[in-house]
Amino acid sequence: MIARFHSLRCRCGTACSVAAYALTMFCVAWIVLRGAESMGYNWQWYRVPRFILLPDGSPGPLLQGAGITLLVSGLGLVGAAVLALGTALLRLSGSVVGQAMARVYLELIRNTPLLVQIFFIYFVLAPAVDLGRMSSAVLALSLFEGAYASEIIRAGILAIPRGQWEGALSLGMKKPSIYMQVILPQALRNVLPPLTSQGVSLIKDSALVSTIAIYDLTMHGQAIIAETFLSFEIWTVVAAIYLVFTVTLSSLARLLEQHSSSPHLEDSCTK
Repeated sequence: MIARFHSLRCRCGTACSVAAYALTMFCVAWIVLRGAESMGYNWQWYRVPRFILLPDGSPGPLLQGAGITLLVSGLGLVGAAVLALGTALLRLSGSVVGQAMARVYLELIRNTPLLVQIFFIYFVLAPAVDLGRMSSAVLALSLFEGAYASEIIRAGILAIPRGQWEGALSLGMKKPSIYMQVILPQALRNVLPPLTSQGVSLIKDSALVSTIAIYDLTMHGQAIIAETFLSFEIWTVVAAIYLVFTVTLSSLARLLEQHSSSPHLEDSCTK
């Protein structure tokens, strides 16, 4: 029975996934339309294009905000990757001080809300060290997402068989070389899917930087709605832009995963 179900799932594959996604989007659209109808909302989609592209062809407010969102998210991803890798290596090191520092960082970040961290960095830390709004936002996102990504990377390193270490040591390799040439390539390949999920979370969490007056996509959306009262239309477009960002990141990570996977790690449905 289990084998038959697995075979059916493999045959269904992408087509079933696309059909399920399309059905879900149809249901969401129907609910939104019914809700707007019950409220007597007057749709005005003809007013939306000018907020995406200006008459002269230059980016409108929403595209400008999307650019800021991409910038903040991209810098946050780089910072989170560096912090995550460094913290994971400290947790696995033999240094008591290093392990203690990593533990304090993880417990502090994972047990406080991201919004509070953004406010603390911007209103308390930034004036003391002369950080701007953008730097404060990137630092907050990097610290927050890096804490979660570090545990993913650490788990991936611990999952590497001990024989890999022993084989590398028997060849006379030093510990840094073992990490760079043997352990990390295998670990990062195995943890790419959960790391992608963290990247998607970072893009979505970047919407909170609007609370410190950074004119990202969310902030521009709020400003436009305050001026035009096009709540349904603008928030729909904003959500669609975020969806494009996250789906693109997930697709790129999937392509990278397929490119780097060895044959014995591929999904059985592809055989």
